[in-house]
Order: sequence, then C-alpha cells, then structure tokens
Amino acid sequence: MSDSLVTVYLGLGSNVGNRQENLKKALGYIEQRMRLTAKSSVYETEPVGNTDQPVFLNMVCEVKTTLPPESLLVLTKGIEKKLGRMPSHPKDSPRTMDIDILFYGDQVLNNPDLIIPHPRLSRRAFVLIPMNEIAPDFIDPATGRSISAMLKEIQAAKQGVLKLGGC
Repeated sequence: MSDSLVTVYLGLGSNVGNRQENLKKALGYIEQRMRLTAKSSVYETEPVGNTDQPVFLNMVCEVKTTLPPESLLVLTKGIEKKLGRMPSHPKDSPRTMDIDILFYGDQVLNNPDLIIPHPRLSRRAFVLIPMNEIAPDFIDPATGRSISAMLKEIQAAKQGVLKLGGC
C-alpha cells in the first residue's frame, strides 16, 4: 500500500433488484475504504451486449485511495458480492452491482485480471456521459484524449442514456 493518494474513477451499474438502493449501498461501502470526492448523476441506460435484460442505472464516481490497483479490484469485487452479485454465466448477465475501475491515476495496466483504463469505455455512452459530468477534461493516459472528446466521437451511441438525478 502506497502512502500517496491516487485519483480513481469507478463506473457503477445495477439492473437487478432496487437499482437505486444498490448504487447507494455500493457508494457507502466505497466510502468506508476510500475518500469519495465526486459522483455523477444517475442515468438509466439500455443494456449493451446482451440486450435481453432489464435496463441499468449507471453512474461514475471519483475517489482518492492509497490502495494499489490489484487491491482495489479485490475490494470492488467484494462489494459486488456483498450486494448479491453472482458470477456471470453467461457473460453480460443481469446483475445487482457491477463496479468497473475506469481509470487509476495516469496508470496504464494490461494484466490478465485487470486492464486499466477500462478497455471498452471509449465506446460506452453510459460511462462517458456520467464521467463527462464530473471530469470532462480528464485525459485518458492510454489515448491522450479527453473524456469530452471521446464523448463527441460517439454521438449516435448517446441514445438510450437518460439522466435521472442524484444518488
């Protein structure tokens, strides 16, 4: 564990059970271990990939942490499990909670269990729209592009993302 705080962006999503309550509980667990410094509005979003499932509530939060990336992954998977997430079979199944590490400071990691920045975020309006709300000028260390620039590139994909309010 490092002593210096790193700014991390997490994507949260839920499409099973009380989705709003699942997001609130996840934020509560996150705040027990990290400093929550910003959170986006909540957005209702159409599922991507497996579209035969309920709609999601999604949001992005900014946290400060001293946890290294691998420990942060263990923590987020533990929160998912506490909130009732079962291992997805098949991939992209409905879930009570999904927490993705979108960015970890300016690090670029490509490990078998963890890829940072998140490999599909540049094509996901349900991530870029809430991220743009709290950090439009953040620069993706892998591509050198800002969040707002990436969002402009996927204008057509913004359909199916509806802002609901706060969490």
